[in-house]
Amino acid sequence: MIVRAATIEDLPILLDFEQGIVQAERPMDPTLKTDEKINYYDLGDYIKADHTEVVVVEVEGEIVGSGYGQIRDRKEFFKQSQMGYIGFMYVKEAFRGQGISQQIIQYISDWFAAKGIDEIQLDVYDQNPRAIRAYEKAGFEKYLVRMRMNVEDQNL
Repeated sequence: MIVRAATIEDLPILLDFEQGIVQAERPMDPTLKTDEKINYYDLGDYIKADHTEVVVVEVEGEIVGSGYGQIRDRKEFFKQSQMGYIGFMYVKEAFRGQGISQQIIQYISDWFAAKGIDEIQLDVYDQNPRAIRAYEKAGFEKYLVRMRMNVEDQNL
């Protein structure tokens, strides 16, 4: 298993991974459009950016997983002026449960540490218990719940 920074040459497979993420998240998120292709990320720009590290995992020359770490500015009332954010976590179905996401998180965490970032956050759907367990195994803790409602669906 090789964990490395992504290159522009990896972009076609990363775009496929992005669509895999969208497909998995559509049933969990009623706010996503269902009738068109969605792109969450500008992966080409992320690969080139200094504040973002896109990571891939190779097994026997095949890219099987991805993620990114991004340094984000925070509002002035937080203790840290910047934080790390992890996103774009994807592992091909046949390779899940083999610790690949843990390797990606470790690589990105080391990258953040080298940049002087000590707070890392991520978002995960509540309806995705497998991902939640993986993040908790890596040391993440729940600290905030985001809630939503559709006013048209309510009889207030």
